[in-house]
Amino acid sequence: MFILTKSNYLNQYHSGIITNQKVKSKKVELSRKLRKSMTKAETHFWNAVRNKKLFGLKFRRQQIIAGFVIDFYCNSIRLCVEIDGDVHNLEEQKEYDEEKDKKIKYHDLRMLRLTNDEVLNDFEKVIQKIREFI
Repeated sequence: MFILTKSNYLNQYHSGIITNQKVKSKKVELSRKLRKSMTKAETHFWNAVRNKKLFGLKFRRQQIIAGFVIDFYCNSIRLCVEIDGDVHNLEEQKEYDEEKDKKIKYHDLRMLRLTNDEVLNDFEKVIQKIREFI
């Protein structure tokens, strides 16, 4: 009998991205759709970090991790970045976000939540927050 423990779970990933995870085709479709329809804040963030523009870090868009689609992920510092709009103030969404954050932390990854306003109006603050993770 196989018992799932944190140790067993952690052995399933290498340097941050969980390997051998079962990903439903609907999640892959959703991830692709989200890449094509990014919000203004997501587009702004992506343009600032793509092609290793920020501290030489490689970011991925709409990365599937532990069954969740993460807005941006940097494997080298094991950082997940979520850019939250007003919908994240709704109670139902807050509960979903808490569950996502718990799963991310469980995999020894770190979550950075940014607001649309921070990304669009105070990108220096965003850069400083990412610098703290390095």
